[in-house]
Amino acid sequence: MGLVKTIHIATVLLSISGFFIRGIWMMLDSPHLQQRWVKIVPHVNDTILLTSGIILAVMVQQYPFVHGWLTAKLIALLLYIGLGFATLRFGKTKRQKIITWLAALLVFAYMLGVARTHQAFFFL
Repeated sequence: MGLVKTIHIATVLLSISGFFIRGIWMMLDSPHLQQRWVKIVPHVNDTILLTSGIILAVMVQQYPFVHGWLTAKLIALLLYIGLGFATLRFGKTKRQKIITWLAALLVFAYMLGVARTHQAFFFL
């Protein structure tokens, strides 16, 4: 389990770092956002991230829709993905993109809290 967990944590860090940097580039209208690797690497990393998460869930026998904390994390992940699309692809104005970027970062922080505590309402 140690290797899978290490891979999962490493890909989490790469995922949020990449999203954070792409958000900054979006705000600066940077041409970096148009580079081919910037469009490919996040998808490869996130595939590894999701795969390692599924493997971990199976290994510890904790499943969404059975265990509340994992259900909350999965729902938050879907929200994070939607906000990411709004930020980097579908946002109409820069203001809208910045708001969805900040909201996605908050959702990500929530997912970290849930992952660490195994509690959907860890903040209460």
